[in-house]
Amino acid sequence: MLKRKTDADKICAEFGDAFRNIVEVQQKFDSRPMPDEALCAVLWEYKDRGKKGYDLTERLFDVLRSQHIGFVVTGPQRAGKDVLLGNVFKDYPKPDRPVDFVIYEGKKVLAIGLARYDSDRGGAQEDDRTGQYREVAQEILDYADSHGLPHIKVIYVNDGPGLLLGSMWNDYAYIEDQWPDRVKVVTLRMVPDRITSEWLRS
Repeated sequence: MLKRKTDADKICAEFGDAFRNIVEVQQKFDSRPMPDEALCAVLWEYKDRGKKGYDLTERLFDVLRSQHIGFVVTGPQRAGKDVLLGNVFKDYPKPDRPVDFVIYEGKKVLAIGLARYDSDRGGAQEDDRTGQYREVAQEILDYADSHGLPHIKVIYVNDGPGLLLGSMWNDYAYIEDQWPDRVKVVTLRMVPDRITSEWLRS
């Protein structure tokens, strides 16, 4: 909500009563100690925001391309626009559905994937991520089945310490169990062993 400037009026209308006067905020800020270690710690957490995700996709593309010489892997290797499934399938029901990579053999789509770096935050991030994964897998596989494309796979590449929190990894395993042999959730190290040419072509 806060990412879109066009929502400013809506935000003010809904939350404006809780806003502090800017003069009061400035006074409070000026009264903080210098150096402000607490504020520095909060800001430092975000200094590399997104970088680990970019590093993950760059390494993932390197692994996939070296392992599958005859395949084409498309998508933003670091920063860049996501692949929209409306550009992959002309009649895709949600053409603005973004994905991180698509694996082709010639013109044949073999797999569609998302790559995410899970930080050390659990809770809402955990619920959002696994819920989104289930929704996207259902959507893609429903489309594949209704268009005679049962070979299409869905790949979720996840890495980072967030995998060790709560039930996140168990939730990912459950997603695989819902669609056996059609959906795989892997870490970067698992890619060579689990994302094989035989599986992609099956």
